[in-house]
Amino acid sequence: MDVKRKQSGDMIPTTNAERRRRGEELILRVAEEVFANRGFQGATMTEIGKRADLPKANIHYYFSSKKKLYQRVIDDVFNTWLKAADQFDDHDDPREALTAYISAKMELSRSRPNGSKVWANEIIHGAPMMRDYMESHLLEWCESREKRIQSWIDRGMLRPVNPRYLLYMIWASTQHYADFSTQINVLNNGQPLTDEAFEEAKQALVDIILNGLLCERD
Repeated sequence: MDVKRKQSGDMIPTTNAERRRRGEELILRVAEEVFANRGFQGATMTEIGKRADLPKANIHYYFSSKKKLYQRVIDDVFNTWLKAADQFDDHDDPREALTAYISAKMELSRSRPNGSKVWANEIIHGAPMMRDYMESHLLEWCESREKRIQSWIDRGMLRPVNPRYLLYMIWASTQHYADFSTQINVLNNGQPLTDEAFEEAKQALVDIILNGLLCERD
C-alpha cells in the first residue's frame, strides 16, 4: 500500500518494507501531535488521517485501533527517553553523566514537545492506558538509575540525596519546557524561546542541579 507525504522533496519509498516504515513514521508523528492536543478521548482516527493526508482505511492498515496507535506513540516516547538515559551508563563521572542526561532531556523537550505532552496528559488522567507498563518497565528503569546515583553518593562524589527525588526534579525541570511551553511563551513576550535563550536555560538548569549535588574535591 503506497503512502504519499505532503512535504515536498521527500523520496518515494522503493520497497514494501520502506513504504511501511515511512507510512508508520508519518502516522506516528501526526498522531503524536493530535494526541497531545486532543488527548486520547478527543483524538479520532479520522482527524489523524486528514492531517496525514491519508484515508482512514490506510491508518487502520497500519494500526487496527486508536488504542493500539496511542500505545505505540507512548511506547515510542518512552523508548526515546530511555535512550537519553544511556548517559548514565556512558559516563562514570556524575558531572559528565548528569550534564549529558539533563542536556539530552532538554533537547527532547525542544525537538519533540508533543511526545512529552502526550505522556503528561496520560499521567494527569491517572495513566488508564499505561499503568501496567509503568509498573513494570518504568519502575525497573527507575530502580536501575537510582542504584547508579547511589553508587556516586557512596563513593563521595555526590551529596547524600534521595536518588528518586533527584530523578523527579530532573524530569520536572526538563519537561517543563515542553509541557508548559504556552506559559513560557506568554512570559517571553508572546514568543517561543530562541535557540540562544533555550541554550542559556539548559546551561542554567545544569549549573543549578550540579552545584547542589557535587561534592567539593580536595
